[in-house]
Amino acid sequence: MGQKNTARAMTAAVAVLLALTGCGTAPHRAPNASGATSYEASLSTPGSPTATVPVEDAKALQPAVQVLPGLSTPEAARIQLTTLNVAPQKPMTGYTRTKFTHWTGHGESCDTREIVLQRTGADVQRDAECRAVAGTWTSPYDGVVVTDAAELDIDHVVPLANAWRSGADVWTAARRKDFANDLDRPQLLPVSAATNRGKGDQGPEDWQPPARVYWCTYATAWTNVKAHYRLSVTEAEKNKLEQMLGTCTT
Repeated sequence: MGQKNTARAMTAAVAVLLALTGCGTAPHRAPNASGATSYEASLSTPGSPTATVPVEDAKALQPAVQVLPGLSTPEAARIQLTTLNVAPQKPMTGYTRTKFTHWTGHGESCDTREIVLQRTGADVQRDAECRAVAGTWTSPYDGVVVTDAAELDIDHVVPLANAWRSGADVWTAARRKDFANDLDRPQLLPVSAATNRGKGDQGPEDWQPPARVYWCTYATAWTNVKAHYRLSVTEAEKNKLEQMLGTCTT
């Protein structure tokens, strides 16, 4: 019995030590009272290609923020938001993803997806077919760090289906192709597959990045894209964007 008690005590001590040193699997914590979601910084398993970073720390996501092309200031986004047409969403009649051709080629075997991976990652290496075979990316929606490009989805900040319901249904095929491959505006982001699929085609009124510190950038990017393409917003969508832009500190 004494040996068993000693073994239990040693096991408990090791568990406490692992917790203090950040080893082991980092749990996903529930949202706190402010609505922010907390993640612990640790590798999920030895040799795992993904890790989480403390998403309440804006500096952890700064690299992802800096690479967004065409991102305006929050002040400019607030002004843009007032100019958007407010209207109910149109039906999905006639919609298919194939009507938004992607990913298009950009020479040297590179397509839009590979261009986004190259410009947003650190130490990205590519093979002869332009595929990213090494590098490190931070998913800005949830703070997940990825070292295997195959684990990333390229998210359309304004989803294709949302665009269809807010005006893209009357666009030409060329216009929809431009929208789906837009490298000049803050429309394309490499994100963890889990957050991209959790988001689906929802607008900010129904889905927001788990990393609350990214709300300002996300709302700014969403507004920039909708303003450029003259897409409408619903009343609930506009109200949520105003709230999210209210989190901006500059």
